[in-house]
Amino acid sequence: MRRVLVLGSTGSIGKQTLDVACRLPHRLQIVGLATYRDYKALSNQATSLGVRIVGLIEPPPNASIAGLTLYAGVEGLCAMAQRADVDIVVVALGGAIALQPTLAALEAGKTVALATKEVLVAAGEVVMRTARQYDAPLLPIDSEHSGAFQAMLAGKREQVARLILTASGGPFRTRSLDTFNAITVEEALKHPNWDMGAKITVDSATMMNKGLEVIEAQHLFGLELEQVEVLIHPQSIVHALVEFVDGSVIGQLSLPDMRLPIQYALLYPDRVDIALPRLRLEQVGALSFETPDPARYPCLELAYAAARVGGTMTTVLNAANEVAVRAFLKHQIRFTDIPRLVEQVMAAHAPQPATLENALAADRWAREYLQKSLPTHAL
Repeated sequence: MRRVLVLGSTGSIGKQTLDVACRLPHRLQIVGLATYRDYKALSNQATSLGVRIVGLIEPPPNASIAGLTLYAGVEGLCAMAQRADVDIVVVALGGAIALQPTLAALEAGKTVALATKEVLVAAGEVVMRTARQYDAPLLPIDSEHSGAFQAMLAGKREQVARLILTASGGPFRTRSLDTFNAITVEEALKHPNWDMGAKITVDSATMMNKGLEVIEAQHLFGLELEQVEVLIHPQSIVHALVEFVDGSVIGQLSLPDMRLPIQYALLYPDRVDIALPRLRLEQVGALSFETPDPARYPCLELAYAAARVGGTMTTVLNAANEVAVRAFLKHQIRFTDIPRLVEQVMAAHAPQPATLENALAADRWAREYLQKSLPTHAL
C-alpha cells in the first residue's frame, strides 16, 4: 500500500488523482490533502475520503476543521510533505509556490509525482540536485513528460538524440492573427482537447505551457536545449517522441486523459487496468504534425530565450507569466499583452546563478515589477 499526499487536491490534477486512488483502494491510500484557499472543497474531500490531515496555503481566519489536523501556509505544506506516514507526494499546486514543498519532500526522501512544471522552471537545477542528493525519485505527471519518460525506457539516456514534445496548438491554432487583440477570456478557456484549470488552459493557448515544458524536460532528463523540440499535434494522441542516435523514434500514445500519467507515476514501474477509455487508432484516423508559428506563439520563443540565458531568467519568465495570465483572467489586460509584458520583465532582469535564494528573490522581484505596470481596473 502506497500512502499518498496530494498537494493541490481541489484542482483538476488533484481531483483526477483522487479518482485514480479510489479505483485502486488496495494499492493507494490518500493520507493527506492540501490546497491553496478552497476551505470548503478541501473539507468535503477530507470527509468523503476519511482523511484527517489537511493543509491550506491561505487558511481563513481562525480556521479549523473538527477532527482534522490542519497545516497552514507554505511552511505547513512543507511539514506535511515530510511526515513519516507519507510515501508519495503529488505536487499539483498551481505555480512556483509549489517549489518549497517539493524540495521538502525530496529532502525527506519521498517519491515526488510532479505535475507543477513551474517548480523545475523556477529552480530546476536546485530541485534535481536535491533529488540526487537524497536519492528521492522524481516522476513526471505531465502527459508529455510522462510519455517521454516511458519512451526513453527503450534505450539508454546517453543514446537519446532528440526529444519531441507535442502541443495541441490550443483554441487559436487556425484563428486569424489580426483578430488576436479581440480574444476574450471565455474563448481562451475553451481548450479543444483537455479539461484543465484556467491558468494552464490560457498557457496552452499562448503555448507558454509548452515553453515551460521544454525547460522542465531539460532538467528532468538532463538534455541540452537544442535536443528538445516542439511540434503541434492537434489530435493530442501522441504525447512525446524520443529519437535515439540510431534514428529509431519511439512514441507514447494514448487518449488525452490525465489519469493515465497520474496512475503511471503513482504505481511506477507497475501497470494495471483501472478501466480507462482505450485508444482506437481506426477511430482517430489521421495523426498530423506541424511546426509552431513564432508569430502566433511568441511565448514559446520567450521560453527558449530564457532557457538559453539560464539561471534566474527562467524563474522570471515563469513569475511574470503567472502575473500576466492572472491579469488577463481578471480582464485587466488583453491576450496579446501576455507575451509583451513577460518580455518586458525579462528585459529588465539581470540574471543570477541558480540557487534557491536567488530563485525566490527573482520570483518576488518579477511579480512586484510587473504588478506595478498593470492597470488597476478591468478593460
